[in-house]
Amino acid sequence: MKKIVLSLAGVMAAVAFAPEASALPAFARQTGMACSACHFQHFPALNSFGRAFKSGGFTMVGAQGKIEGDRLSIPDTLNMNFLASMGYVKTNQNPNLSGVTKNAGNGGFYLPGIAGEASLFVGGRVSDYAGWLSEITLSGAAAIDSGKLAILPEIGSSGIHAGMVPFATNGQGASYGFEYLNTGANAIHSITNTVGNALGSAPLGQKSEFINAVSAQQYIGTATGADGVAAVVNSDMGFVNITKFNMSGMATGQQATLGSTYLRVAGLFDLAGWDSALGFQNWSGSSLNDGSNVNPAAATSAIMMQSKAWAIDGQMQGTLGDMPTGFYFSYARAPAAATNEAPNAFNGGTLTRSSFNIDAEIGVIPEVATIGAAIRRASSGVADASNNNMSDNAIYLTATYKFAQNMLARLSWVDQTGSYWNAVSTNLNPNPTNLTNTQVSGSKVTAINMYVLF
Repeated sequence: MKKIVLSLAGVMAAVAFAPEASALPAFARQTGMACSACHFQHFPALNSFGRAFKSGGFTMVGAQGKIEGDRLSIPDTLNMNFLASMGYVKTNQNPNLSGVTKNAGNGGFYLPGIAGEASLFVGGRVSDYAGWLSEITLSGAAAIDSGKLAILPEIGSSGIHAGMVPFATNGQGASYGFEYLNTGANAIHSITNTVGNALGSAPLGQKSEFINAVSAQQYIGTATGADGVAAVVNSDMGFVNITKFNMSGMATGQQATLGSTYLRVAGLFDLAGWDSALGFQNWSGSSLNDGSNVNPAAATSAIMMQSKAWAIDGQMQGTLGDMPTGFYFSYARAPAAATNEAPNAFNGGTLTRSSFNIDAEIGVIPEVATIGAAIRRASSGVADASNNNMSDNAIYLTATYKFAQNMLARLSWVDQTGSYWNAVSTNLNPNPTNLTNTQVSGSKVTAINMYVLF
């Protein structure tokens, strides 16, 4: 494997980055409702009302006034909000004791716009059947990171919405078009909002330690850049999403045939009083990839790659006693590309890459504090010297505290182990042929994060 140095700044940026946080004050202003109306336990996890708001295309308006006329219905205020993240992160990488440069093992703080996130969101009602959401990243070279137009009119008064969602994103994948389960089917909706970027130049399994521990879909790297159109039908019984897309993302400005296909089916039901769901995802075809969305990174320019994987997931949300509780599972599988095929964007190894994840989160102080845990059992897709599929397991622990509905503090800890991590040098790059006396065991990362939205 190619040796890749993992800098402190890189780790902090990965830990801090959280695209499209869904607890948006822009929507609270439009609906006149508190953030907790749409979110289960804390943002960004959605409850049934949050799902309904998203299913209607962000169109619901409450206390806010509207400007209406012939075929016109918009809020009387352009709704937007700011998201900032800050905190501290430390890994088990051997610290640099030279006193000149530091690394992730030394630990370090980050602030919004400096490794932490600083983003502006603009969104809301466009008409009585369409809504808009976009994220503008303010750190570094300010640019639109993601955007979508949800055109989802209701069919009569049936409660069924059907339409399309044109979208583009630099790093949320094809599921960005439409998704609302909290299993990590899209990285934003899970028990952790400390997600990072699943791909890029860091060693496989780094840069996204927390979300990869709780979501199988994110472990196999489905959060690529993506441009496409989602055809969606949804009701209070679930939804179907068929998306045509390519993996170039907004940043490249590439024009390409939408050669990849994403299929998502999710069913909602009541299970002994628990708000429950089961879902299936499938990625197929091949399309343009901008090179930064390769798992692991293997290209520096736009190339055609396969998008080949499938996943199943489910959730139960309810109460244990008086404590809001959520249980989640996901399983995902991405085959290795054959020698005569284009590379698979979701698996850069030579063997099948797969993961099974189970998560739980309990509101020990309802609407204020939670504790959560997740377990991953995965096969990395990377072969060892005997051509065995190297294991890549994880244990994740987390706790959150809401100082206010729009101020969330989170403590996260993850321990990644398995044969994939048995030979880890100071840069945490698995390399069984390059053992040194400075190697560390596995990958342990601790982070304290604060998220503020207003």
